[in-house]
Amino acid sequence: MTLTVNPASPAVPPTPPPVVLTVQNLTVVYEVERPVTAVKNVSLELARGEILGLAGESGCGKTTLAYAINRLHKPPASIASGEITFHDKADGDLNLLTLGAEQLRMFRWDKLSMVFQGAMNALNPVTTVRAQLEDVLTTHRPEMKKAERRELAASVLQLVGVDRSRLASYAHELSGGMRQRVMIAMALLLEPQVMIMDEPTTALDVVVQREILREIVRLRDELNFAVIFITHDLPLLLEISDRIAIMLAGEIVEIDTATNIYRNPQHPYTKKLLGSFPSLTGERGSFIRSGVNNSAELS
Repeated sequence: MTLTVNPASPAVPPTPPPVVLTVQNLTVVYEVERPVTAVKNVSLELARGEILGLAGESGCGKTTLAYAINRLHKPPASIASGEITFHDKADGDLNLLTLGAEQLRMFRWDKLSMVFQGAMNALNPVTTVRAQLEDVLTTHRPEMKKAERRELAASVLQLVGVDRSRLASYAHELSGGMRQRVMIAMALLLEPQVMIMDEPTTALDVVVQREILREIVRLRDELNFAVIFITHDLPLLLEISDRIAIMLAGEIVEIDTATNIYRNPQHPYTKKLLGSFPSLTGERGSFIRSGVNNSAELS
């Protein structure tokens, strides 16, 4: 008997996940006496389930870009040019720059949510956690019964690692890490397809910061939402991001996978960012904090 062995077929590259958000040539200008262009001709794509890190120094335009994507910018900021397209699972492509006030109100939190910079202080100090979570549901899910709202609020709180007994707590009764988790729970409440996180671990100690990062990665894996994670802390992004965009003076000067940004940075500013973090052992890369992803892949 003669056996015929078929040659091994070439490996088929995995199909890339579909894109959920596209930003094209976006420019944001602060219309003051001497106009300031805070975001200059920025283009990027965000895939479903992806964590896209956005790194850069303070004042480079990271938060302005986030607010523009979510249409939260206020005068004197204005979008001078560009397009922002949300590729919704249910409703197809949405041009966010053409949505009216009521359409935006329904879009935010439901399709795209945001954890704001200084989120630990964003909770209302005079109402309970339950009231603040249920307020989101009352606005966006008015058909839900009271019992359903309470159960969903409790379930989402448990999802981020906070006991449901804390629903009756006020902000001052929670630790910094717990307040941050509550804000993440609020952002997750309506199961958005995209979450923008603007320096969500600022002012947290390194232990709590690591716990929050683990929660973000775990929740992304479970719920498959996409994340734009904004920070000036590049080593942090190297741990959790699939891709990283480097921003300088309002422009994205480099965007690549986290591995390539670490191993083979192209832009001089990216190299300076990587070189600005102290080494504990004298070896390049020893600033990488372990505990979220396998940092060996980046070494």
